[in-house]
Amino acid sequence: MNEHPVWSYVHRAQGDLHALSNAVWATPETCYAETRSAAAHVAELKRQGFTVTENIAGIPTAIMGEAGEGGPVIAFLGEYDALAGLSQIADLVERKPMEQGANGHGCGHNLLGSAAMLAAVAVRDWLRDTGTPGRVRYYGCPAEEGGAGKTFMVRDGAFADVDIAISWHPHSIPAVMLGSSLANARVDFSFTGRASHAAASPHLGRSALDAMELMNVGVNYLREHMPDSARIHYAIIDGGGISPNVVQGETKVRYVVRDKTAPEMLKLLARVRKVAQGAALMTETEVQDEVLAAVSNLIPNDPLCAAMQRNLDLLGPPPFDDLDRAYAARFQATMTEEDIATAYESVGMRPRADLALPDFVVPEGTPVPALAGSTDVADVSWVVPTVQLWGATYAIGTPFHSWQMVAQGKSPLALKGMTHAAAVMAATGVDAILDSDLRKRARDDLAARVGPQGYVCPLPSEAEPPVAAMAGK
Repeated sequence: MNEHPVWSYVHRAQGDLHALSNAVWATPETCYAETRSAAAHVAELKRQGFTVTENIAGIPTAIMGEAGEGGPVIAFLGEYDALAGLSQIADLVERKPMEQGANGHGCGHNLLGSAAMLAAVAVRDWLRDTGTPGRVRYYGCPAEEGGAGKTFMVRDGAFADVDIAISWHPHSIPAVMLGSSLANARVDFSFTGRASHAAASPHLGRSALDAMELMNVGVNYLREHMPDSARIHYAIIDGGGISPNVVQGETKVRYVVRDKTAPEMLKLLARVRKVAQGAALMTETEVQDEVLAAVSNLIPNDPLCAAMQRNLDLLGPPPFDDLDRAYAARFQATMTEEDIATAYESVGMRPRADLALPDFVVPEGTPVPALAGSTDVADVSWVVPTVQLWGATYAIGTPFHSWQMVAQGKSPLALKGMTHAAAVMAATGVDAILDSDLRKRARDDLAARVGPQGYVCPLPSEAEPPVAAMAGK
């Protein structure tokens, strides 16, 4: 079997980064509150000999490590934020939180950041031993789950001199990530009315709760008149208190508005704002909104996707063994047929009932649907040629944002899949360093897709990273 020259470096460094992944799994922290996770990444970067920059774009948990000299700049993008309410005992094949209501790594970002750093370490070691000019960077990017950390980092110029950006995401089937994603904005709508006694003087009150409820009803009617590709979701952050005998004076609702492109999403958001204003008018209250996060749609890059596919084909599927397959089968038994079918459909393949773990990689040319979700990697992809991998780290059918994902997150099969993803990313990075024509074709592909207007940040100019507002939410 052919070997890529960087793969021996990946396997040499994997133990340290497996330990990092497990440490981050054990300290799950959410959007902008990833203090221990970021500190663990900083410590490992320094131990590995990287020069570390912290507080990127004014975000305390955004970091960057760099090594190498001269040549092109290759960036590996990592994440380490968790999700609220998904605490789960490791390896247990039933829902049982370690701590009721606590956080958990239900999207695999403990693996995501650690594998990206593993790829960066391997490429750094290869650069050093071969004397090849080039710089490798690891970007620790906070708040992917709803905080748009990378959008703020892009706006601040953190990727201005990067030639190629490479990332991945945990999944259950190995594939090059093709297609686009939805642009979105996360906005808080705060209503202010006038509190009063709900029985003795209801006529003096102006209910912020009524206004919020009317807004939600109005947006639900708006769904009939928006594009099929669009999505709107909301969560009540503050219902105005628990006393029904008080007219609620203040309420807050958080909306996520999505559509195919940032301009289309912003048009839909403008309509949602009008609904909020109408609700305030009907109830004689006031409404203000604050944009907490916004991300663009993802720009794929054909030359880089082809380069990553070649390395994925060369490497083949992860080296899972019978113990891994038996472990995965126990978790797969907790999933529905629809869960399993959805995993296959997300990479453009027909479902198979005989596999708990993949013994294949998705072939080149497989038509895949666009991503139904959103990611702040998209904003990087507008300014730097970017490529991503789906890595196989869970039983086939494991739903994103689920307790099953948390439970499997530090298993031997997850760590094998993490190393496999790092190997594909590292090989793609080395290829980009060695092949100036690949870098040029990647830049040309990006320029053609972006067009003359270039990148337009979806964040309002006055928006700042909502570290205080979002931390711990």
